[in-house]
Amino acid sequence: MTARSSSSRSHHKFGTFMGVYTPSILTILGLIMYLRFGWVVGNVGLINTIIIVLLASSITFITGLSASAIATNIKVGVGGEYYMISRSLGLEPGGAIGIPLYLCRTLSVTFYCYGLSEAILALFPVVHDYLPGFSLQAMTIGFIILVTALSGKSAKLVLKSQIPIMIIVGASIVALIIGIFMNDLQAPITQATYTSAPEGFWYVFAVFFPAVTGFTAGIGLSGDLKDPQKSIPRGTLGAVVTGAVVYLIIPLLLAITGALTIEQLSDPDAGVTIWTRLAVFGPWIVYPAVWGAVLSSAFGSILGGPRILQALSMDGLAPKFLSRLSKSGQPTIATWISGVIAVGAVFLGGLNTIAQYVSVLFLTLYVAVNMSAAVEQLIKEPSYRPTISVPWYVSILGSLGAMAVMWLINPLAFAFALGLELLIFIYLMSKKFEQQWGDASTGIWMHLGRYALLRLNSKKVHSRNWRPIVILFIHDLKEHMELVKFTEMLGQNSGLLTISKLITPEDEDELPRRNEIAYEMQKDLAAEGLQALTEVHVVTDMKYGMNQVAAGHGIAGIKTNTVVFGWSSTREGKIKELEIIYDFARSGKNILIAHIGKPLPKKAKKRIDIWWRGQDSNGDLMVLLSYLIQLNSKWKKSSIQIFSVTHSEEEKRFLERHIEFSIKEARIDAEINVIMVNPKDKVIDILLAKSKSADLVFSGLARGVDHLEERVKTIDTIVSQLDRVVLVQNNGMEHEIPIIFNDQELDR
Repeated sequence: MTARSSSSRSHHKFGTFMGVYTPSILTILGLIMYLRFGWVVGNVGLINTIIIVLLASSITFITGLSASAIATNIKVGVGGEYYMISRSLGLEPGGAIGIPLYLCRTLSVTFYCYGLSEAILALFPVVHDYLPGFSLQAMTIGFIILVTALSGKSAKLVLKSQIPIMIIVGASIVALIIGIFMNDLQAPITQATYTSAPEGFWYVFAVFFPAVTGFTAGIGLSGDLKDPQKSIPRGTLGAVVTGAVVYLIIPLLLAITGALTIEQLSDPDAGVTIWTRLAVFGPWIVYPAVWGAVLSSAFGSILGGPRILQALSMDGLAPKFLSRLSKSGQPTIATWISGVIAVGAVFLGGLNTIAQYVSVLFLTLYVAVNMSAAVEQLIKEPSYRPTISVPWYVSILGSLGAMAVMWLINPLAFAFALGLELLIFIYLMSKKFEQQWGDASTGIWMHLGRYALLRLNSKKVHSRNWRPIVILFIHDLKEHMELVKFTEMLGQNSGLLTISKLITPEDEDELPRRNEIAYEMQKDLAAEGLQALTEVHVVTDMKYGMNQVAAGHGIAGIKTNTVVFGWSSTREGKIKELEIIYDFARSGKNILIAHIGKPLPKKAKKRIDIWWRGQDSNGDLMVLLSYLIQLNSKWKKSSIQIFSVTHSEEEKRFLERHIEFSIKEARIDAEINVIMVNPKDKVIDILLAKSKSADLVFSGLARGVDHLEERVKTIDTIVSQLDRVVLVQNNGMEHEIPIIFNDQELDR
């Protein structure tokens, strides 16, 4: 059974409250609420605290809106945030976010269990007597094993256990309210003192911000939801709004209580004791609430992390066995591997420093979610029709806000997070993974392509902008790969190559596969490290079909200007090929007949010979093509030799002088060889003798359809004696081809 099919096994699915709202709100109302709210109010006062809460909650609310927009546009599968980003921005960007996100969720299990152990040992120091030595680490490992075992057994069991935790957390908030109103009240503390936060407002904001994060915990369970499109928006936004309301109430209560002084509130070591002093039944209800909130956050991380790993596995970014599910539908293998990593992290040391890096990496998720929603809006993809629509500038604002918070928390961690994800992205791009879904990146390129084509269409293409827009007609790509490699060199980094395969109704096996054939051609090119467009056309007749395809090929300012053929292997095919070329000549397309009999040489210093006979204006195009080949890294050390044949000493001096002047003006280095021969000597014999050792030979291709048998014989002689030869016919209009030779007398 495949990973995809196994993921669809029937297992218990959750609704909005149990599957999204509960884990999200419990992660929001977590440890920071108990440890840092008093410190925040004591340092910045009530008004600034409200501003901090509203700013922080705005970023999370915008991110929640963006996530909801994406969730209502697609059927969200396993992997939560990773799934949403990868289906929007693409596999590689999704992987660049998803892999660090998985590690962050796994390390979070360690942090939460470590914090829980620390809190218990601080309250019950007598435990040290019974667990000497590494008691803290031992208890942390025990908690990690506990949450891993429970989540690996049943997500339903874990989520049900969070209901009593939520009741206890709610009870602690009610106890705080009752306790404050049972004591003396005072005018709200509004003055900012920064007693224990001399770094100022933004430092306090950065310390508080993690309190509002964690709302994506429910999104992480997307594959376990009955209706993700409905549950994710309702549960996520509901948790964010609930958290914001609670976080606006608590500072008001702390600001008006007369039971604690401003110095006591701002004491950085006071922590949870502020709650225990103020709440009715203080320690008896607050400590269990703190422990429950921390444990709930650990459960949320151990549920979400393995599901990201499962999704990465299903998409081919991790080993396939990690996506296997148990009978109850849990990614058990991924869960236990996550547990092992979490246990290993216990021995890292310096967890407080690592925690900042984890927080910043989490925030890159917010950036990516907002950017995904913004991009979908900007490219105006017709398929993007979310139930919840968010203006692109709002999502961009959320991304910028998240990036600002990343910088405030730790500039070094900010640089590290972006650098790490960039490296992962580059690595994934280099692996050339095969993506099975459409994403916004295609829409981006279509949007840019549309803009570029419209701009090109409004401009006249001058000779200085000329570049080879080539179509290569080929029957079997693999059999003629060397010809493809040569043709691709002509337009590398400057032009564009299209490889066209023509099939007729007689090709019954290929007709139904024409779209698949074009895709297979792309895979064959990628295997050779080549880039070209591929297409398959159905034509009734090869000769007529080639003319029809080539004549109208291209769009706007990138109309095809050069057609390349291989030399046919049959006599009938050769005759027909010359007839087709004659028709092409009248359409103004440049023609190349390329014979690449041996693989292109690998030696550094290569030689290109050009046989310019001063006829049919082919010389300028041959020199230009030779120069374009030299732009390729493997041919940059090649030398160009221009050969010409004459019958008198005076004409020889004239040609040498003018060719030398012309190539100097064109800024192309070449060696000039004007050969004086007897009028009875055959030029073809001289060509074969001089260019036998050349790595690539260019020669002109005559026009017309006269004496086809004789011309076939001549071409056969050349291609049989030379390893690599290209016959060139320049049919471009005068303004289309850059002038290489300035003296028209040379083209007599």
